[in-house]
Amino acid sequence: MFEKISLLLVDDQELLREGMRIILNLEEDIAVVGEAGNGQEAISLYDELRPDVVLMDVRMPVMDGISAVRYICRRDPEAKIIILTTFDNDEYVFEGIRAGALNYTLKATSSEHLATAVRTAHRGDSWLDVAVARKIINEFVRQPPPAYDVSKLAEPLSERELEILRLLRSGCRNSEIAEQLHLAEGTVRNYVSALMGKLNVRDRTQAVLRAKELGLV
Repeated sequence: MFEKISLLLVDDQELLREGMRIILNLEEDIAVVGEAGNGQEAISLYDELRPDVVLMDVRMPVMDGISAVRYICRRDPEAKIIILTTFDNDEYVFEGIRAGALNYTLKATSSEHLATAVRTAHRGDSWLDVAVARKIINEFVRQPPPAYDVSKLAEPLSERELEILRLLRSGCRNSEIAEQLHLAEGTVRNYVSALMGKLNVRDRTQAVLRAKELGLV
């Protein structure tokens, strides 16, 4: 008997929470273990339940979702949180990711995509709704890269790490990077982990955003 992914739902709309709970509990490998109506309740329940994954709304009373994500991730850097909202606003996208969220998906997404986002977050990987991913790509295209400020990095990136970083920006998976660079997939995983350590980030999406800020990609 496999262990299900424990999930905390956070949204101020009770009917929406109920709908998501019913949909996600139909998945064989996902179990909703708690629900919260605002960010403050989410923090308390996270400490109590220690769920594998959190689905976090943005606009809520008492404490908003971004603030709750930031608070939880500071206390638990291993927290796996998905921002869930009706808005694909640029501000929410980047603020949520910088706060520590692994994934960002829209409430209008299909039940299949929602379950995929939960499973992906549980693995510790990033998964973005198509509309959200487009926002990030457009941001890269719109803004010219700043000058590379090496002083902001404790340890400079090697040429190979920069090469892998550019492929990450293009959306390549480890297997695709391994094929393009003629490396073992395990070797690519090691490079990606080293990259995230040097950039002081938690996941691939944050790594690409951080690299953009430093003018590396």
